Amino acid sequence: MKKLILTKSQTRKIILHATGLSRYDQFGKGKPAVYKVIQHLGFVQVDTNYTVERAHHHTLAARVRNYQPNWLSELQAESRIYEFWTRDSGFMPMDEFRFSLPIHEAYRSKWKNYSSTEVNLMNQVLNRIAREGPLRAKDFDNDRVTKSSGWWDWRPSKVALERLHVAGKLLATRLKDFHKLYDLTDNIIPQDVNREMPTPEALAQHLIFRSLNSIGLASVQEIAWSGRLAKPPVKEELKKLVAVGDVCLVNIAGLKGDWYMLPANEKKKITLSGDVFILSPFDPLNVYRRRLKEIFDFDYMVECFVPEAKRKYGYFALPVLAGETFIARMDAKADRKTNTLLIHNLHFEPVKITTTILSKLGKAIMAFAKFNGCNQITLVHSNNKAWAKALVKMVR
Repeated sequence: MKKLILTKSQTRKIILHATGLSRYDQFGKGKPAVYKVIQHLGFVQVDTNYTVERAHHHTLAARVRNYQPNWLSELQAESRIYEFWTRDSGFMPMDEFRFSLPIHEAYRSKWKNYSSTEVNLMNQVLNRIAREGPLRAKDFDNDRVTKSSGWWDWRPSKVALERLHVAGKLLATRLKDFHKLYDLTDNIIPQDVNREMPTPEALAQHLIFRSLNSIGLASVQEIAWSGRLAKPPVKEELKKLVAVGDVCLVNIAGLKGDWYMLPANEKKKITLSGDVFILSPFDPLNVYRRRLKEIFDFDYMVECFVPEAKRKYGYFALPVLAGETFIARMDAKADRKTNTLLIHNLHFEPVKITTTILSKLGKAIMAFAKFNGCNQITLVHSNNKAWAKALVKMVR
């Protein structure tokens, strides 16, 4: 079996082009570009963290300059995208709805483990939404019988809503306050959208081509992760596709293990602009930590999940990419009371940074502040005082 050998630099270019980060506005401008991004990536992850603008908006703004958050709501209202939970919660193209069905089925299979009281409550919630129309969790009476123990300790009606949601009986749209508005699935998914249940093999092939198209190159573990709830035969289908030449088996010089890629990427000439991108921790480029460490030489972890005493770079340090190199981590917070982007820590990586890159970083920080509704920028700390001083002059 022939294996293609790629250098790390070749691999980085393929990945960055596939993820839409080879240059600014790779998919165009305006709302049409936002749809193209979602259609191409297949999945834009939603996250609740509001330290800076939420992850789904951040991911899109990194690829479409002058992005407007209302465009995402409009695309959902136009039935061009929908939000659902696969490997995480995220926005997906409406024409791929059928590939959510195995996930619905996997969750419905758990209903046999619920008590009659839980099932009765789910039926009551479903019937009420059918009668009254879309509802929020707060529209249901507070049926909590014990004091909340934390963020994920939902009251029974909220649990029922979420169980109906992941089982495909309900879907949700997002309100301006980020809360979900639940409705019957048939009221959100147009009737002409394909709802044929894919076979396990068809789902596996969908995940393979979707992954390789959107992230350029992937390991079998990364591909399988996206379908882990349905467990389709990804490894077996990959072998078949490699055998007939629809997928390339790849080795990366200096690294162990096999990777997979679409054949077209071998001949594709990719030029990186050298633009600077401030990325979300949940950006498609950053989801798989192994590839960041092995291919990009960037050991990254979002530290909001780490106890404060053990944090090295800050609560919400954002990866900063220039060309094919991660040059910094920017721990930032949007102070919405003072309209100030607070950069608690700008930590530069031990890589070469030219005055041109520093200038582009300054412009990227100003654009990021504007995106977050901030008209002031405060840089508190950096591990390079000279570069920090130069940046402060630029953004002032």
